Amino acid sequence: MSLSNQLWSANGDLAAAALAHPFVRGLGDGSLDREVFAGYVAQDAFFLESFARAYALALARSTDTPTLIALAGLISGVADELGLHNSYAARWGIDMAGVEPSPATLAYTDFLLASAATGGLGVTLSAMTPCMRLYAWLGTSLDAEVAGPYAEWVQTYSDPGFESLASQLEGLLDQHADDHAAVRQAYRRAMTLEVAFFESALSR
Repeated sequence: MSLSNQLWSANGDLAAAALAHPFVRGLGDGSLDREVFAGYVAQDAFFLESFARAYALALARSTDTPTLIALAGLISGVADELGLHNSYAARWGIDMAGVEPSPATLAYTDFLLASAATGGLGVTLSAMTPCMRLYAWLGTSLDAEVAGPYAEWVQTYSDPGFESLASQLEGLLDQHADDHAAVRQAYRRAMTLEVAFFESALSR
């Protein structure tokens, strides 16, 4: 079993907690309060900008051309996600300017950027992979036909193109990370912060 598969399996409890979370359940059945979703979109856009910067730091540490090209493509994928958020903002009147990050958002972005700045390429990839794999899994676990106003969100993350990006990142993790404590800890910390991010979106 690949390292990425081992890490995903070892953190199945947190993946299940994310899927069962009321925020995700509300997305899946279309019942989530629109103001809650609007707040989530603004926070997630702030997060995604830091995610792109973490990719850029990983790219700067890359030592081979295929990894450099793959990371450049993954940064482009973040730009596509930000485009989705901007389309929500335009249609739903969400104010994206001057977003004040919540403590949960800052905890996640600070963790990602610190990992990318000091942790080496393997640890950086381990810190970033859970976001992509979890969202791809959530997207395919939900049904866009019953998601109502959130069908586009479900479709985005269940799309084979997004699955391809998640798989590319896992492939980089398998290539550049060894199975050691720092890598396992970074992966689990990111998964924990994902669940906290959903909780913060709902509680705010």
